[in-house]
Amino acid sequence: MPETETDADLYAMTWEEAAEAVATSDLAVLPTGSIEQHSTHLPTSTDTLRADYLSAELVEAAPDHGLELLRLPTLPFGYSEHHMRFPGTITLSRETYVDVVVEIGESMAAHGVDRLLFLNTHGGNKEPLAMAADRLGRETALSVHFVHWTDFAREDLEEAFGEGWGHAGDHETSFVELYRPDLVRESKKEPQEAREMPETRSYEYFDEVTELGGLGDPTNSDTDVMERVVADTTAKILEAVAADIDAGW
Repeated sequence: MPETETDADLYAMTWEEAAEAVATSDLAVLPTGSIEQHSTHLPTSTDTLRADYLSAELVEAAPDHGLELLRLPTLPFGYSEHHMRFPGTITLSRETYVDVVVEIGESMAAHGVDRLLFLNTHGGNKEPLAMAADRLGRETALSVHFVHWTDFAREDLEEAFGEGWGHAGDHETSFVELYRPDLVRESKKEPQEAREMPETRSYEYFDEVTELGGLGDPTNSDTDVMERVVADTTAKILEAVAADIDAGW
């Protein structure tokens, strides 16, 4: 299977090595995932696996874009209240999640980190991460960059899989099959029947939308397509980050 460890991983460094990495890196990267249900064929770690592997892809490709990254350990727990009716889901409250991310950022700022990048792979984290970024930007000297990976991949994913490729569907199944095929329950892959989303309100819990817990059709998974999307999206993200830094943001 592909390797997730990189030479830029904080967890493998001594404090002396960490100090050197902070001094030479352009950004520290905090990968953010979740532990939550992903239907009957994917593991609860799907979003955390995505955060881990996709941040490793960023680290490896960063020098091609004139950047050097310091990667923090992936934050595995997210804001997943809407999945709590499915066993195995673990959630932090929105307020706790914001505080955790802010305190991670404050720790890095105290050690001299100037720029922090959130690389997020779970939709439920978007709102609290935006709140955390706002607080860190106002209360510390950090410049915070926020990337929700799927936003940068959306055009390629829609071209490859059409509509409905979201949670535990075509896209995420392709990803896990590419990086950790041993964790996919092939015999459990089946089209996910989901209700049409309302136009004027949201849902409280995901089992109101889909009984199995997923969207789309995981039997349409394609690892070759996913490999191309990962490479393309990695380049798009690094180009955007480099451009923002060059522009003084």
